[in-house]
Amino acid sequence: MKSEPIRIGVVGCGRVAQDHLQAYQRLEEARLVAVADINEGQAQSVAAQFGCKPYTDWRLMIEGERVEAISVCTPPSTHAEIMLHAIEAGVHVLCEKPLTIRLEDAKKVFQAVQRTPLVLMMASKFRFVDDLVKAKGVIDSGILGHLVLFENVFCSRVDMRNRWNAKKEIAGGGVLFDNGTHSVDIARFLLGPIVTVQAQHGIQVQGIEVEDTCRMYFQSQRGVMGSVDVSWSIHKDTESYINLYGTEGSLSLGWRESKYRQHEKLHWVVFGEGYNKQKAFLNQARHFLQCVRGQESPLITPRDGLESVRVIEAAYRSAEVNKWMALEPLDEEAGVLAS
Repeated sequence: MKSEPIRIGVVGCGRVAQDHLQAYQRLEEARLVAVADINEGQAQSVAAQFGCKPYTDWRLMIEGERVEAISVCTPPSTHAEIMLHAIEAGVHVLCEKPLTIRLEDAKKVFQAVQRTPLVLMMASKFRFVDDLVKAKGVIDSGILGHLVLFENVFCSRVDMRNRWNAKKEIAGGGVLFDNGTHSVDIARFLLGPIVTVQAQHGIQVQGIEVEDTCRMYFQSQRGVMGSVDVSWSIHKDTESYINLYGTEGSLSLGWRESKYRQHEKLHWVVFGEGYNKQKAFLNQARHFLQCVRGQESPLITPRDGLESVRVIEAAYRSAEVNKWMALEPLDEEAGVLAS
């Protein structure tokens, strides 16, 4: 017997909400019932676009529409409150990155969901790019030898002067929080836990209150050294966004193709067709719904979301004092132990 579609609500009707909504619309296991946004006109417009009901209060949406799962697509400063309310109401949550802007809030959310059977996933689109999943298999096969260096570049010119992402009180920080959360999640997926981190902010180009360029270094628990460049004010015209170097070979995750080469071989082996944003969001939404139905286990766990906030918070402290910061083991009160 075919299962009934899962009743979905989307909180926030901005740019990234479109990606979530379009993905859900393509999945027969999802039924979009409502959207919520404090901007009434925007909520009504998006609701008309997707054939669902508009709300200006997400609480009323959750209660009034018998929503089973939500996507949280609001500014990061609101994430913790929405997630905690949804968990209390017995609603599954897919929350856009960063999970929260403060580690203490991330711990509260983690503790709350641990007491329930609910699914809580941080949305991190790159984790659902086919090439990244394949790259993990290549790495784990051992054909690259021992990994030594990791490089990541997310640098693209974007005018941030009139966007909430550039307001510290709302976004928690600048480009390091916004793009660097992806970097941290990718690095932890491929390399394992991060144990030390150092960040340095670049020359301030845009007239905004947060950093618009940042370089972050880290070391994984296994000793891999990493560098991350993120910027809204420069453009690095690179074919790949991830480069990995091992003792026996190298691997590149590219925008148009992904490949690896063992040192003794002459040619690169192409294993992927590059980055496809729409497909990544579709894969993410499908996986979330399958987890809600108990058919799969979340690829991004509440612990992953918590750790991403922890690493970024340590990176910001590092930039303030201009030195490496060790990530101390989380205490038992947080509900987790060190890896």
